[in-house]
Amino acid sequence: MKAVILAAGESSRFWPLNRRHKSLFKIMGKPLIWFNLDGLEKAKIREIFIVQSPKRDIEEELKNYKFRNLEIKYLIQPEPKGTGNALFVAKNFLAEHFLVLNGDVVNSRELVLETIKKFKKSKAKSIILGQKTQTSEIFGMLKLRKDRILEIDEKPERGKEPSDIKVVGVYLLEPTFFNFYQKVKKRLYDFEDALSLYMKKNDVRVAIFQKLEKETPAFLKYPWHLFQIRKYLFDNFLIRRISKSARISKSAIIEGKVSIGDNVKIFENAIIKGPCYIGKDCIIGNNSLIREYVNLEENVIIGANAEVTRSIFQENSTTHSGYFGDSVFGKNCKIGAGTIIANVRLDRGEIKSIVKGKKIGTGLKSFGCVIGKNTGIGIHCSLMPGVFIGANCNIGPNSIVSENIKDNTTFYLKFEGIKKWRKSM
Repeated sequence: MKAVILAAGESSRFWPLNRRHKSLFKIMGKPLIWFNLDGLEKAKIREIFIVQSPKRDIEEELKNYKFRNLEIKYLIQPEPKGTGNALFVAKNFLAEHFLVLNGDVVNSRELVLETIKKFKKSKAKSIILGQKTQTSEIFGMLKLRKDRILEIDEKPERGKEPSDIKVVGVYLLEPTFFNFYQKVKKRLYDFEDALSLYMKKNDVRVAIFQKLEKETPAFLKYPWHLFQIRKYLFDNFLIRRISKSARISKSAIIEGKVSIGDNVKIFENAIIKGPCYIGKDCIIGNNSLIREYVNLEENVIIGANAEVTRSIFQENSTTHSGYFGDSVFGKNCKIGAGTIIANVRLDRGEIKSIVKGKKIGTGLKSFGCVIGKNTGIGIHCSLMPGVFIGANCNIGPNSIVSENIKDNTTFYLKFEGIKKWRKSM
């Protein structure tokens, strides 16, 4: 059986980390799409078609990795016109039943095996993988008659969902599906439209993935979903390893499942409490505390007297002293000394973020900030919970950031503004 991986979209809801496709975001030294391909290889899928954008960023990144038992072919979606259009690019290569997956699926092996198992047991023409959810408003939801799928309702209002089963993002289809796709009006959700039309004429069944949402990696739609994906990957794939070339002070303390890469330097009195991943050429300064699901990609510097918890740093980012909790940093971010990221509301309530102009509940009570690539933050800055800062920004010293900041912005909270605000209290 062949598989089509869709990795050509703009990932607009993944801003400010969407300068490349979201499946190229790295955890444990590898892009998320690597885990997808590794799972397909283990599920004995042998021929893969990856649909990417004209930037060819997927193809360029995957040149660095080898898959012994996979034949990978790359296709181009000229414009980001949605899932249906991306899949249609692969139409001429699919003469028999085929699988369709999103590029950011990291547990592809178990999802694919569950889908194929249902296909073999049933006489259905096609299978869609589903799972119970409590957040129907952000997913396509299935209208069912027993296990037969009648329709897909895209992002229904809470209380109006046709069932509690969401579409996971794994499909087993047959080539005649494309006949139905050609009949529907072309729009962002024309893939779902075509599926609903196809279901009226063909027997399509749901395979229910039995694990709870909290036990599986999230569908990567928003940046905060990275935390659940990271936890899944750490819990299932992280191994304790300390490279022989790492230089670790005798006074440093390392506890739990910690992976330390080549040429890492860990200075006096630093404490690392796993699970943690520290990529090659990283530096951990004196008296720093790194704890609980921290992911540092290669060449990250955590300065002296810093505390980092449950945060993710992409390559070449650096910090000095400060507190960095439940946050995500893109490549090449530079964070000045004394910067504090607030990751909990004063009332300890759910943290909400602004995404594409709308306030979205994250479902999290601990969530700091998300910072795009190449952004610099001056000394003694304070960043409020749930804030997003774009790529290529500069944040002046002593600034308080309480709202999202767009890409390519210089933000400087002048002292005069603070003084005036104090007088008005």
